[in-house]
Amino acid sequence: MADVTITVRENGSYKVEGPVRLLDPDGNEFELPQGTAIALCRCGHSASKPFCDGTHRKVGFQGPERASDPKPE
Repeated sequence: MADVTITVRENGSYKVEGPVRLLDPDGNEFELPQGTAIALCRCGHSASKPFCDGTHRKVGFQGPERASDPKPE
Protein backbone atom coordinates (compact mmCIF):
# COMPACT_ATOMS: atom_id res chain seq x y z
CA MET A 1 0.00 0.00 0.00
CA ALA A 2 1.36 3.40 -0.97
CA ASP A 3 1.76 6.16 1.59
CA VAL A 4 -0.27 9.35 1.68
CA THR A 5 1.49 12.58 2.64
CA ILE A 6 -0.34 15.77 3.56
CA THR A 7 1.83 18.88 3.62
CA VAL A 8 0.65 22.11 5.21
CA ARG A 9 1.94 24.82 2.89
CA GLU A 10 2.98 28.08 4.50
CA ASN A 11 0.01 30.45 4.26
CA GLY A 12 -1.48 28.21 1.59
CA SER A 13 -3.23 24.97 0.83
CA TYR A 14 -2.91 21.41 2.05
CA LYS A 15 -0.92 19.45 -0.55
CA VAL A 16 -2.08 15.83 -0.64
CA GLU A 17 0.13 13.24 -2.32
CA GLY A 18 -0.65 9.58 -2.67
CA PRO A 19 -3.71 7.46 -3.32
CA VAL A 20 -6.71 9.06 -1.61
CA ARG A 21 -10.48 9.15 -1.98
CA LEU A 22 -12.19 12.48 -1.40
CA LEU A 23 -15.89 12.33 -0.55
CA ASP A 24 -18.51 15.06 -0.30
CA PRO A 25 -20.98 15.20 2.64
CA ASP A 26 -23.36 12.86 0.77
CA GLY A 27 -20.65 10.24 0.23
CA ASN A 28 -20.16 11.04 -3.46
CA GLU A 29 -16.59 10.73 -4.62
CA PHE A 30 -14.75 13.62 -6.26
CA GLU A 31 -13.01 12.70 -9.50
CA LEU A 32 -9.28 13.18 -8.89
CA PRO A 33 -6.42 13.16 -11.39
CA GLN A 34 -4.44 9.94 -11.19
CA GLY A 35 -0.81 10.07 -10.15
CA THR A 36 -0.72 13.77 -9.24
CA ALA A 37 -0.94 15.72 -6.02
CA ILE A 38 -4.04 17.71 -5.16
CA ALA A 39 -4.27 20.98 -3.22
CA LEU A 40 -7.10 21.42 -0.74
CA CYS A 41 -8.32 24.84 0.37
CA ARG A 42 -7.39 25.91 3.87
CA CYS A 43 -8.39 29.59 3.79
CA GLY A 44 -12.10 29.06 3.10
CA HIS A 45 -12.22 31.51 0.18
CA SER A 46 -11.65 29.24 -2.84
CA ALA A 47 -14.31 29.34 -5.54
CA SER A 48 -13.61 25.66 -6.26
CA LYS A 49 -13.82 24.19 -2.74
CA PRO A 50 -12.66 21.79 -1.50
CA PHE A 51 -9.82 22.45 -3.94
CA CYS A 52 -7.44 25.40 -3.72
CA ASP A 53 -7.65 28.01 -6.47
CA GLY A 54 -4.97 30.35 -5.12
CA THR A 55 -7.39 32.83 -3.54
CA HIS A 56 -5.44 32.63 -0.25
CA ARG A 57 -2.87 34.96 -1.84
CA LYS A 58 -5.52 37.60 -2.65
CA VAL A 59 -7.11 37.54 0.82
CA GLY A 60 -3.81 37.53 2.73
CA PHE A 61 -4.42 34.20 4.49
CA GLN A 62 -2.01 33.55 7.35
CA GLY A 63 -1.57 29.98 8.57
CA PRO A 64 0.72 29.84 11.60
CA GLU A 65 0.64 26.05 12.10
CA ARG A 66 3.92 24.29 12.86
CA ALA A 67 4.35 20.67 13.87
CA SER A 68 6.58 21.68 16.76
CA ASP A 69 3.84 23.89 18.30
CA PRO A 70 1.83 21.70 20.67
CA LYS A 71 -1.85 22.63 20.70
CA PRO A 72 -3.73 22.52 24.01
CA GLU A 73 -6.80 20.29 24.07
